[in-house]
Amino acid sequence: MTLSKLPLSYCTNVHPGRTISEVEAGLGEYTANVRRNLNTDLAAGLWLARSVVSEMLATADGVARFADHLAELNLKCHTLNAFPFGDFHSERVKEQVYVPDWTTPERLKYSIDCATVLGTLIPPDREGSISTLPLGTTLLPHDAGFHDDCARRLLECAVGLKQLQESTGRTIRLAIEPEPLCDLQHTSETIHFFERLRGLASDAGQLESVNEFIGVCFDVCHQSIEFEDVAESISAFNEAEIRINKIHITCAIELLDPASNLDARTALAQYVEPRYLHQTFAKMPSGEILNRVDLTAEDVLRSPADTFMQADVWRVHFHVPVNAESLGPLSTTRSDLVRALAAVKTLPYAPHLEVETYTWEVMPSGSAVSLVDGLTAEVTATQRLLAEL
Repeated sequence: MTLSKLPLSYCTNVHPGRTISEVEAGLGEYTANVRRNLNTDLAAGLWLARSVVSEMLATADGVARFADHLAELNLKCHTLNAFPFGDFHSERVKEQVYVPDWTTPERLKYSIDCATVLGTLIPPDREGSISTLPLGTTLLPHDAGFHDDCARRLLECAVGLKQLQESTGRTIRLAIEPEPLCDLQHTSETIHFFERLRGLASDAGQLESVNEFIGVCFDVCHQSIEFEDVAESISAFNEAEIRINKIHITCAIELLDPASNLDARTALAQYVEPRYLHQTFAKMPSGEILNRVDLTAEDVLRSPADTFMQADVWRVHFHVPVNAESLGPLSTTRSDLVRALAAVKTLPYAPHLEVETYTWEVMPSGSAVSLVDGLTAEVTATQRLLAEL
């Protein structure tokens, strides 16, 4: 199978968007200019917060007017990021990005509302996808039966997406996005959860709906951070007949031999910031994987004799430009991105492809470039890589 022939997306969660006017301002100032730089089709991988979706649906023509605005900018859209529910650009996001979780009616309604919006935005002959959080995070307390409660909500979502297809003719699929230190983080536990979900769906007579409308969003750097073999992970999802509805084209920070690489650790300390969570994983000489909840200056600059320092390599959940193989003395996981996209090419279908570097605002000031230029370079490099594949 070839890679998706749809225009490549970049995710607009890199821009603030708490109202329709803010979203449209970001599209006009950044996305449209990136498209002009590329001189080719570009899709907006829209992040529409709960407040924005509510504003669109508050009037009968709200979504249609927004679709007209996209058309005026010559932008297409076939995928939404419905992971961040609220303000993704507040002073401190961290673990709050996982709220509300998939046990709640709020998360279900938001996802169905996003599907309703996307059904109007996509062309009649296209299918849409919506990425969502991996149930919740292990960093926040859960009630007993959390996974079963999530499965029941997701079953409701599958039924709702089927009803949307029947009433509008538009196919919109949900894509659950595994992430480090979340309820679904590893490929194996994600596959196990789908077995649980399918059991519930089978009992309810809705197995076909779940198989058709609920799949995964494979964020490449998330699995790299956990030291999974990304090609094997993609193959495992395919063998389990779990559809990968969306690929997040992403790279993370890698630090080799932290104990003796003071220059690289000093550089890494510049990526400590208060807005987003930067889960940090270490691979020990024994093969054991250790982790820290967040990247802190104390961890980066602690004594070389510390156990975490004795790792062969650290990987940090900090999305960095996907065209970068290195960041000064730091490495990136770009080689895993190349391997992942090669594996995606072997799938019997074509997932939606989206560059998702949302951290440009919080990168160290020394690496600052024009956001339009930075996004253009990312998309150009990705288009070149896809052409090579």
